[in-house]
Amino acid sequence: MEKKNLTINLKVWRQEDAKSKGKFVKYTANNVNPDMSFLEMLDELNEDLIKKDEIPIEFDNDCREGICGMCGVVINGTAHGPKSGTTTCDVRMRQFKDGDTILIEPWRAKAFPIIKDLVVDRSAFDRIMAKGGYINVRGGGVPEANSILVQKDKSDLAMDMAACIGCGACVAACPNASAALFVGAKISQFALLPQGLPEANRRVEQMTAQMDKEKFGACSNHGECEAVCPKEISITAIARMRREYLKAVVS
Repeated sequence: MEKKNLTINLKVWRQEDAKSKGKFVKYTANNVNPDMSFLEMLDELNEDLIKKDEIPIEFDNDCREGICGMCGVVINGTAHGPKSGTTTCDVRMRQFKDGDTILIEPWRAKAFPIIKDLVVDRSAFDRIMAKGGYINVRGGGVPEANSILVQKDKSDLAMDMAACIGCGACVAACPNASAALFVGAKISQFALLPQGLPEANRRVEQMTAQMDKEKFGACSNHGECEAVCPKEISITAIARMRREYLKAVVS
């Protein structure tokens, strides 16, 4: 049976830059194929706006495969939209009904200033990573795989933490705009492995200090970050970050 195309009503946040006053603007997307992605729907809407000599909607995207973390927007009040464990680019229009109204807005956080429309500046994450997201290694040939023994459960958990794509949904969903899940995941991926231990104290102290410097809010355990994370990273990463910080300051 052929699927019926949809008519979708949109309320999109439009804002020239961080200093300008923004507002929601109404649009209608016609003949929307239910199998197209959310970003493809915005592409087609932008094509219609360009034909009308109107300014297209700016939104961030790159891989469109749920890998890069660039595409995040808030859809109907939920970061990345209605389907859990997915990025915005993985949302399909069949998840909406004909005639639905969709509210689209950018990440809302002081540390993520709006560049234009739905695009925000997430370079605060880069500065946090630069403060401690590496390990010292000896130069030379590649070591034998089993030269450093790692427990299976810890290596699996470290890989789960490393899956964080830095999209910022955790910040957008948190009522305090906390980056604790992101920072906790990045600290955990090293803290769980022996290769990350030599710099462990310096790493956690400097990364958490930079997080505070960037004006992210404090974590108060609402759990919204875990709920919207497209890689389903556990809130236990925050507990591990706090434990690593305590170890660093008392050592």
